[in-house]
Amino acid sequence: MSAQNLPIGVQSFQSLRESGYLYVDKTPYIEQLLRGKVYFLSRPRRFGKSLFLSTLAAYFRGQKELFKGLYLEKVEEALAQQEGREAWQEYPVLYLDLNGSNYKEPQSLAINLNDHLTLWEGLYGIAPSEKDFSMRFKGVIRRACEQTGRQVVILVDEYDKPLLDTIEQPELNENH
Repeated sequence: MSAQNLPIGVQSFQSLRESGYLYVDKTPYIEQLLRGKVYFLSRPRRFGKSLFLSTLAAYFRGQKELFKGLYLEKVEEALAQQEGREAWQEYPVLYLDLNGSNYKEPQSLAINLNDHLTLWEGLYGIAPSEKDFSMRFKGVIRRACEQTGRQVVILVDEYDKPLLDTIEQPELNENH
């Protein structure tokens, strides 16, 4: 294996698989996660959380082709049968990545949240009564579930980035 095939800095499961990078199969953990409802994954920095969330997003989006040759490809049919659903069923995925902004500016978090919500509202609609982030998010989740008839998958990556960017500036934390 040459060094160029090592996925240094690659956090996208789709990119990793389509570009032929070395991948240590972590998909057995997805099978374990499917047995629960809500998880909070906390691991040290640079420990693969973003890549794993990207893998979860691909799975819940039904991107079967990305799992060719992996553990999950072999067991998905049986899992689906046990759960009374179609294999590789697509779910609405709301993927909130908070890594893309510098939160030292007071409005950065609001801008990032608004950007994500606007994208999701473009897919699932908006109600005029939804005025704040909480109401808008709740509305998107409800409409996504109603429109697809499926549970909504919510993935939040780099949830701590706004706090880490402003930890030494308490006056900014009032806005986060």
